[in-house]
Amino acid sequence: MHGIQKNIRTLNLNTQSEEMYRQIEKLYPICRSITGDGVRKTLDILQEGIPLTKHEVETGTKVFDWKVPLEWNIRDAYLIDPDGEKIVDFKESNLHVLSYSSPIHRTVSLDELKQHLFSLPDHPDWIPYRTSYYSENWGFCIRHNQFEKLSEGDYEVFIDSSLEQGHLTYGEYVVEGQTDLEVLISTHICHPSLCNDNLSGNVVSAKLAEILTGLPLRYTYRFLFIPGTIGSITWLALNEPIASRIRHGLVAVCLGDAGRFTYKKSRQGNAEIDQVVAHVLKQSGYPFRIIDFFPFGYDERQYCSPGFNLPVGCLMRTPHGEFPEYHTSADNLDFVSPENLALSLSMYLQVVDVLESNSRFLNTNPKCEPKLGKRGLYGNIGGNYDSHTFQLAILWVLNQSDGENTLLDIARKSGLGFDLIKAAAAALSKTDLLKSGDNPG
Repeated sequence: MHGIQKNIRTLNLNTQSEEMYRQIEKLYPICRSITGDGVRKTLDILQEGIPLTKHEVETGTKVFDWKVPLEWNIRDAYLIDPDGEKIVDFKESNLHVLSYSSPIHRTVSLDELKQHLFSLPDHPDWIPYRTSYYSENWGFCIRHNQFEKLSEGDYEVFIDSSLEQGHLTYGEYVVEGQTDLEVLISTHICHPSLCNDNLSGNVVSAKLAEILTGLPLRYTYRFLFIPGTIGSITWLALNEPIASRIRHGLVAVCLGDAGRFTYKKSRQGNAEIDQVVAHVLKQSGYPFRIIDFFPFGYDERQYCSPGFNLPVGCLMRTPHGEFPEYHTSADNLDFVSPENLALSLSMYLQVVDVLESNSRFLNTNPKCEPKLGKRGLYGNIGGNYDSHTFQLAILWVLNQSDGENTLLDIARKSGLGFDLIKAAAAALSKTDLLKSGDNPG
């Protein structure tokens, strides 16, 4: 417990922020999808900070109502206009190709080509990101300015891709705690050159895992780096016994932009993780909002499906679809910043600190207030807190420590910060007035 808090206070967030941003710079050029070598290259880079394990699940493996799809890889793609000019080039931007496009090399008319083109009229200079994972198709994503300039004639279409028997690849890293009860941190790794959605989630999760490694932890922390939807379905299908040990969880997405923090609750709605994140956000002093669970979005909808109903929420900044850069080429290195990544990491660390410290205590002298002065607690200043506020926290802890209320419950009821309540409980625990509480679970 103390190791976590000390680590947060001594952490150089400037250094961490620069390291996370540099990692995004390395990951940004890679063409990723729900399968393929791009995922493996991504995991290789993340392995530079944490020794995560790569898992390979064969094509065709049945995972609940789904099957692991064919593996997709792409080497090159381009579009040549009637004048012989290459007007779209995969090597210029991997967003140019509809993800999971079938291989093709032939000449098509403009009318046929337009059925396979995607653009953004409202943002004519941006390239959209589009996919066709589960229906065979091919296509190009282009700037709308380009689309409007296309002339009649024949176009050479070339996509050098493959859809073959292979594997779905995901990464997993476990930080062992004192118990086998788990906290899940899950992030998706299937998007190509998109920084906020979701390279930001990848690097914040990896850095959090790196920081927690070697610390004295109550919980075991499981970090998943998975392709969206099919990845979480596959993991759950293959790991049901492990899933039953998850007591708290967060899906880490969209953590590099400058928007306010947003927390999407778990399906349970009032799980401990929901209460912890709400308290951390309220005490942070930064703008935030909390929204109820809904059954679409990211992988929280799989973890929260009724057959599992795990206490997994989603802590992000601006939610998907609520920033115009979402799923476009404008979600680039300029859209995220080291400072925003650092603040997001700090929020996750504070959530971990509360989860690790949130115990129940029992007042061993519950009949009327005990005499604090003879125990050195009256007028004693705790840490950086003023005497009156610290005294108030002590009284709250004594009054509410009936074996039922957690420290978080007391912080919420009193309106005082969790750190203050925790410090008061620590001071009382050194006397004969407070008995140590429970194990996590």
